[in-house]
Amino acid sequence: MAIFVAGASGATGRLLVSQLIDSGESVRIVLREGSDFPEHLINHPQLVVVRQNLLDLSVQQLAYILEGCSGVVSCLGHTPTFSGVFGQPRSLVLDAVKLLCQAIEVNSPGKPVKLILMNSTGCANPDIDEQPPLSQRVVVSLLRWLLPPHRDNEMAAAYLSEQVGSDSNTIEWVAVRPDALTDEVVVSDYSLFPSPVRNAIFDSGKTSRINVGHFMAELLTNDELWRQWCWQRPVIYNNEFTA
Repeated sequence: MAIFVAGASGATGRLLVSQLIDSGESVRIVLREGSDFPEHLINHPQLVVVRQNLLDLSVQQLAYILEGCSGVVSCLGHTPTFSGVFGQPRSLVLDAVKLLCQAIEVNSPGKPVKLILMNSTGCANPDIDEQPPLSQRVVVSLLRWLLPPHRDNEMAAAYLSEQVGSDSNTIEWVAVRPDALTDEVVVSDYSLFPSPVRNAIFDSGKTSRINVGHFMAELLTNDELWRQWCWQRPVIYNNEFTA
């Protein structure tokens, strides 16, 4: 079996790919022409690279790429530039999640595929009636309308919750919510919570990208951990930033 990673060229995606390969997994990725990717990974025998823009693929084309994959991860996000934030595609993450889900369903896998969405603590989980602090809710309501990427992330998670749901025969999902992302070189101790334990706007904790990659790799390869968090939106913090 193999793992498919969307957004593999991003800061977190490439760490996830590296960790999956180190653990012996076969990995498939889609890279845009000209995308930068670590040289030590690009020619690795456990990695299959398709040079294409993910959203330019048809459902059938993506289904062919996903055939035989036991896990699918979206680490996609908007680039922190003016065009990345306000330009097209404004619904990059949502459109990718929809496309991935449709392609998985076309393949009609005998066993549900694990799908992981990299999300954010700024996206509340209505499934468990989270009540973020008032100050956070006010700012997030503004971000929802002023910054398209935030709304995109909310809608992508909502699609999994509302459209895929928790009774699909083909897809099981987890939306991983890191807090403020940092760059570290080694995996450190981290903690997981069903909901944020800090104000994501005014008292955010920190989560290293390499820890996010480690947690997602563990979800994909550890069935006991998957069962613990399946159909949930776990929050991950580096241990020194837990309450």
